[in-house]
Order: sequence, then structure tokens, then C-alpha cells
Amino acid sequence: MTCADGSSPVGLPDPRHTLTSTDWAALEHAYGPATDAPRMLSALWDSEQSVRTQALEYLHHTLHHQNTLYSATVAAALYVAAILADPRTNWGVDKERGSFPGPVRAELLTWIASVADEVTDKAERTSREFGFPLDGYSPALGILEIRPLLFTAAHDATDDPDRHVREAAIVACIPLLDDPRLLRHRSALVPLVREVLGTSDLWQHRERAIDALDAWGEDSSGLEGQRNPFLFCDADLPSIDSSPWGHASGSDGCCEEPPF
Repeated sequence: MTCADGSSPVGLPDPRHTLTSTDWAALEHAYGPATDAPRMLSALWDSEQSVRTQALEYLHHTLHHQNTLYSATVAAALYVAAILADPRTNWGVDKERGSFPGPVRAELLTWIASVADEVTDKAERTSREFGFPLDGYSPALGILEIRPLLFTAAHDATDDPDRHVREAAIVACIPLLDDPRLLRHRSALVPLVREVLGTSDLWQHRERAIDALDAWGEDSSGLEGQRNPFLFCDADLPSIDSSPWGHASGSDGCCEEPPF
């Protein structure tokens, strides 16, 4: 639960402690040792919008490059989850067509969702089929271990006054609820999945709602997904331009895999 002063939820390490006590040089991201992580993660709440935008690009393209989990991704996820409640994550970020609306907080939740998608039950089955089980990959084990902490932080944002943040929070919660320790929370999330995510202006979110409800054995009737399955780059996207990095994961990307 979020503290009244906007500090991180119970159980999450203080974000400043994560930055200063983590041996970042011993951790890896897409381009080598993560020695630049403290500076770039701190920039997520910089007063300059362009700096915040660069920090978000770093999250997607360096710490989670092409949806890959690295050892530095785990520590970064703890940091990101811990700062979600900070009022500064309500600040804006540069937008371009092809990504999603919302403030920094929505973008951070979208990143958490993308990270969580890599350790779902489905991801585990796929990885095992290709000979790379998640239980043999330490960054995946790290994310699996902290899923309850990530869920607590994401769930706290499901009642955010900003609709874009609420939707991003629900999207983040869905893959985290594959965790056996969290299964009991699915039934409580179902109304939000139907009533908020299922009525989103973004077809990607509506599809996510349908997929989650179906997977959980819940009723998804009446929800409308993508009207034209052959439009991979969505015409439903609002006229508001969104984040410049795009999201390749099935939950949030502008472009989807073809349905064949």
C-alpha cells in the first residue's frame, strides 16, 4: 500500500537506497556493465521533459532491449515500482505517434507490464519449448521473485485519477497475476479489467482485457477488440501522439504480429 507521503509501497526498498547500494558495475544491460543506471534512472523525474524522455528510452532500449531481461533489469524494476507513487511521475513526457498517451507514471507502468510479460506462464512454456527454461536464467528468476512487490505498486495505481494511468496499471497487474502467490487477486481485478480496460479507447487494451478474462475463465462477452485484424498499425490510436520508443510487447505495441 502507498504511504500518505507518496513514498514507496511497503516491502519495496527505498528508491534512493536502490540507486546507492546496488553494485551496478556488477550488473549487465544490453550494452555491458550498468554503471550508467543510477544517473539514467534518476533522470526519470528530472525537471526537464526532454531528459525524462531520454530516461524512458533508456528503460526500454537499454535495460529491456527487445524485451530481453538483464541482471540490471531486476534492480531497475524495483526502483521503477518504488517511484510510481511520487507526484513527479505525473509530469509529462515527449510524445510521438505510435505509442501511448499518459504521463511518466503511465509509461513506467507500461514498462513494468513489458518486463512482467517475459515471465508469465505462457512465456515459460514458450521458452521451455525452445530449450531455454526461465528457471535457468537468473534475470528471469529475479523478476519472478519480486512479482508480488511489483504487483503491489501497480495495483496502487489502479485508482489513479488519470484514466491512462489506471489502464496502464491494470495492464501491468495482469501478467503479474500469473504468480501463484497472487492468484487470489484475480477475482478482485476482474471488474476493473472489464469496466476500465475493456472500454479503453485503445484497441490493444481492449484486446488485453479479452485475453485476460478468457485465460482466467471469466466472461469476456460484450467487449470489442480490434475491429479489423489486418490493421496491424492501429487506426484507433488517439490523435494525441505518444511515446517515441514504441512498445514491442503484445500488450502495448502499436504494431502486432500478423494473425497468421
